[in-house]
Amino acid sequence: MWINGMAQTTLSASDRAVQFGDGCFTTAAVRHGTVQLLDAHLHRLQTGCARLQIPAADWQQLADEMRAAAAGQAQAVLKVILTPGPGGRGYSRAGCTTPTRILSLAPWPAHYAALQQQGARLITSDVRLARNPLLAGLKHLNRLEQVLIRQQVDSCGADEALVLDTAGTVVECCAANLFWRNGSTIFTPRLEQAGVDGIMRRYLMAQLAAQGQACQLTDGSREAVLNADEVVICNALMPVLPVRQIDDVRFHARTLYQQLLHSCTKMEAS
Repeated sequence: MWINGMAQTTLSASDRAVQFGDGCFTTAAVRHGTVQLLDAHLHRLQTGCARLQIPAADWQQLADEMRAAAAGQAQAVLKVILTPGPGGRGYSRAGCTTPTRILSLAPWPAHYAALQQQGARLITSDVRLARNPLLAGLKHLNRLEQVLIRQQVDSCGADEALVLDTAGTVVECCAANLFWRNGSTIFTPRLEQAGVDGIMRRYLMAQLAAQGQACQLTDGSREAVLNADEVVICNALMPVLPVRQIDDVRFHARTLYQQLLHSCTKMEAS
């Protein structure tokens, strides 16, 4: 782990991340010593800092640090956190003069390989995401909803969760975005009220568009997903997984999964 460029694991207890969950982050795949979709991850952090009004980092320095962390790694997970830095007791950022950047490497999640073969089993989570268009789409540090969702997933022995918002609209999974297909029509949630606009979601939507295949943004219901011909989930690490079951409903088709997986293979080869 590196904090502000130094190899260390000690973070000030007064850092805004500790006190208020004030900050944003991204999680990137490292393969063959390279950060996959590095520019997209940097853009996510830039967007997060801009919308949260966090002072801009030295983006070239951060990019160099990310490349240095990835160098020599055959396969790993790189997480980058940006915060306004240490501050006072209250909510005000007054006096926050030294932003914090945290980079850490973690082992590759080997279970995704098995799930690509057998498919993921989802449950519908009882935890509903709060609607908040001010923060919708961002990968900010306030992740308590996801922590509670993951607790339920673990207690049920499932792989992931289908997550709705407080209005009953399908948003995402706990740590993934989702697509579903009816016939030749592909859908993904709109994410204007809640959820994370994932790096892989954006990449796959761009790939579909390049192939002349539109992806419809929708405020879909749980029933719409359960009635789909096929459901696929994605994030920067999976990168895509077929869904074999949601609650008691089973899915067998893998047409969209194979198409999206091929797009990811092209990404890794580039």
